[in-house]
Amino acid sequence: MNEISIKDAQQQVNNWIKTIGVRYFGELTNMAILTEEVGELARIMARKYGDQSFKENESAENMADEMADILWVLICLANQTGVDLQEAFIRNIQKKTKRDKDRHKQNPKLE
Repeated sequence: MNEISIKDAQQQVNNWIKTIGVRYFGELTNMAILTEEVGELARIMARKYGDQSFKENESAENMADEMADILWVLICLANQTGVDLQEAFIRNIQKKTKRDKDRHKQNPKLE
């Protein structure tokens, strides 16, 4: 499988929207869709790892697809709002590293 950078993913989504998807849905619509997709993943997680059981027509097979749906919509929102997700992710790792460099090591709950 080919590796893809976050920047490339943003460009591929943008190209797909312009050539196949006609246009982006509005930002608020995409936020609602993102929430829906997270809910679909949560349902699978609750059944696979939690106390709920799968219904007859459900399975955990779609977990990866649901995660990809979440990533897709998040990328759409980033594109629409001018966020460079790759740069934002790098900054976020730096922030977490500086803020939490000792925090988790000192948490007795994680021992």
